[in-house]
Amino acid sequence: MWKVGKSMLIGEYAHNLDPKGRLSFPAKLREGLGETFVVSKNTDGCLCAYSHDEWSALSAKIRELPTQKSKAVQRFLAGSLEAEPDKQGRVLIPAHLREYAGLSKDIMVIGASTRVEIWDKTRWEDVCGNMTQEELSEIMDELVF
Repeated sequence: MWKVGKSMLIGEYAHNLDPKGRLSFPAKLREGLGETFVVSKNTDGCLCAYSHDEWSALSAKIRELPTQKSKAVQRFLAGSLEAEPDKQGRVLIPAHLREYAGLSKDIMVIGASTRVEIWDKTRWEDVCGNMTQEELSEIMDELVF
């Protein structure tokens, strides 16, 4: 949940994954995530980065699930990592997470309110291109936006 006084993570940034699997995180998003943060798989086929506060809140919700559901989610998220950007703001994305998200060289880093999404650029364009204006308008109408 976004709280007053807490920065909202917004923006869309094109970056490259270097040959060692490092991704340069935009400074604005690093500020919102903190000095270290958690990177995990997401069911949309991308990776997500969470501040420690957001990760703790998500972990608490997972523990409240019935045991079998909780175990399933915990197992899905077992490959998550605590990331600490280097002095250039780069984070090493391990091979198992790069493979899961289909990350190639061209990456999109998206501020999505309380989390950061990390997408392969081609997948990001497909996801964005698959939503019609009509579908988006219906969702915005529900928000009374």
